[in-house]
Amino acid sequence: MATTLGTEKGEALATTNANPHSPGDYVHDAGEAEHPLAKRAWMYRPHHIGPIKIPAYASPPFQLGLVAFVCFLCPGMFNAVNGLGGGGQFSATTSNNSNVALYSTFSVVGFFAGTFANRMGIKLTLSLGGIGYFVYIASYLSYNHNQNAGFPIFAGALLGVCAGLLWCAQGAIMMSYPPEASKGRYISWFWMIFNLGAVLGSLIPLGQNINSTSGTVNDGTYIGFMVLTFLGAAVAWCLVDARHVQRADGSHVVLMKHPTWQSEFIGLYETLKMDTWVIFLFPMFLASNWFYTYQFNDVNLAKFNVRTRALNGVLYWTSQILGAYCFGYALDSRVRRSIRAKGAWAALFVITMAIWGGGYAWQKQYTRPEVSAKGYVKTDWTTSGYVGPMFLYMFYGFFDAAWQTCVYWFMGALTNNGRKLANFAGFYKGIQSAGAAIIFRIDALQAPYMNEFASCWGLLAGSLLIALPLIWMKVRDTVPLEDDIKFSDETMEEVMPTLSHEADGEKAR
Repeated sequence: MATTLGTEKGEALATTNANPHSPGDYVHDAGEAEHPLAKRAWMYRPHHIGPIKIPAYASPPFQLGLVAFVCFLCPGMFNAVNGLGGGGQFSATTSNNSNVALYSTFSVVGFFAGTFANRMGIKLTLSLGGIGYFVYIASYLSYNHNQNAGFPIFAGALLGVCAGLLWCAQGAIMMSYPPEASKGRYISWFWMIFNLGAVLGSLIPLGQNINSTSGTVNDGTYIGFMVLTFLGAAVAWCLVDARHVQRADGSHVVLMKHPTWQSEFIGLYETLKMDTWVIFLFPMFLASNWFYTYQFNDVNLAKFNVRTRALNGVLYWTSQILGAYCFGYALDSRVRRSIRAKGAWAALFVITMAIWGGGYAWQKQYTRPEVSAKGYVKTDWTTSGYVGPMFLYMFYGFFDAAWQTCVYWFMGALTNNGRKLANFAGFYKGIQSAGAAIIFRIDALQAPYMNEFASCWGLLAGSLLIALPLIWMKVRDTVPLEDDIKFSDETMEEVMPTLSHEADGEKAR
C-alpha cells in the first residue's frame, strides 16, 4: 500500500514498503489491525520550537546528541577530575595506581567490547558503562577522609570494565549512524559536546577553589561530580535501539538482526581477518591517550597550584572544542575523501612537530626532583611568566581533539557497517587503554619528566608514519553498500535509502 513517512525536514514523502523497518510504512487504516511498528511513528517526526527545528527522536543527529550528553556527564566529569592532576589529590601516586587498574581492565574489556555491544545492544551497553564513573569519583571523596588507597584502586578496575563498554557503544554510534558525507561533522559535534562537559566540570573546582592555593580540592567538588555522573548513566536509557535509527534518506544502520554470543565472538575474529589493514592504525590507537599522563601529572600537577590547575583544565578542554570543530568540518569538505585523508595525515604531522617541539622547550626548564623538593612553590596564574605555559597547555588540548577526531574519521572511512565499527571502536579503546596503563605505571615509578615527554612525542610521530600506508591506499572515496552488508545478515532492501531527497546536508551512501 502507498504510505507516507515524515522526514527530518518535516516533509511527508510518498514511499513504498521497500524497507520493512520503516515505521512510516505502517499506517492504521479503518478496519485494519494496527501494525506494532506504527506505535513508534512518533520517533520519526521532527518538531519545531519557533524557528528552531528539533530532529526526529530516532534520527542520527538526535541520538548522537543523547550519546554526547551521556559522555558530557560521565567521561567529561572524569576528565575534569583527572585534569586537576592526581585526581585532585596532593600526591599523584594514588591516582596513578587507580588509573593503572582502570586502564588495565579497560584494555582487556575494551578490545572485546564490540562483541558485547553487538550482542547486548547500544542502550544497555552505554548505561552499564556510565555507572563506573559514579563509583570512581566516590572513591576519591572517600580517600579525602580516610586515605584508604584500596577503594580508588578497586573503583579504577571497575571503571575500566564500564568504560570499555561505554566507549565502544559511543564509537559505534558516532561512526555508523551518520552518512558518509557527514562523519567528520558528527565526530566534531560529539567531541565538542563531550568536552563541554569537561569545561563545565573544570569550572566546578575553579569556582570552589578560586581563593585556595592548597594542593587538594574539597568535598563539594567530588559530590558535584558524583551527581552529574549518576545522571549521565540514567540518560543512556533514553536512547532507541540501533535498529530503529533512520537517516534522512530513509536508510538504516547495517547491523546483525539476530546476533548471538557465538556469532559476535566469531565476528571479532572475522573483522581482523577481513580488514587486516586496520592493524596499521594500532600504533595511533596506542598513542592517543599516552600523553594524558604527562600533560595532567607532569605538567599541570607538577607546576601549578590547585586553582591554576583548574583554570588550565578549563582552557585545555575549551581548546579541544576548537580543535574538534576545525578538523571535523575540514574532514567533510567537498574534496574527494581519499585526498582529504592524506591532507588530514599531513596536518597531524605538522602540528605534532610544532606543538610538541614547543613542549620540548618548556620541559627543559624543570625536572621531577626540582618540583618534588620540600618548599617548592607552585606557579599561580598571577605568577610572572604564566602566559607561555598556559598557551602551550591550550595547544596540547587542541592537538588531542585533532588526533582523536582524525583517528575516528579514518576508521569510519573504512566501512559503514555498524557491527564492524563496534569492533573497530573496541580495538581502539582497548589498545588506547593498554597504552594509558603502561604510561601511568611508568609515571608512578617516578620516571624523569623528559623521558616521559620523549616517549609521547616519539610515539605520536612514529605512529603517523606507520599509519600512512593504510591512509594512502585503503581510504576510498566511498564504500559500496554491497561491501557493508557482507558482514551482516541483513539485505540491501532492509537498509538502503528509501527517500529521494537529502536533508540537512546528509547524503545517501
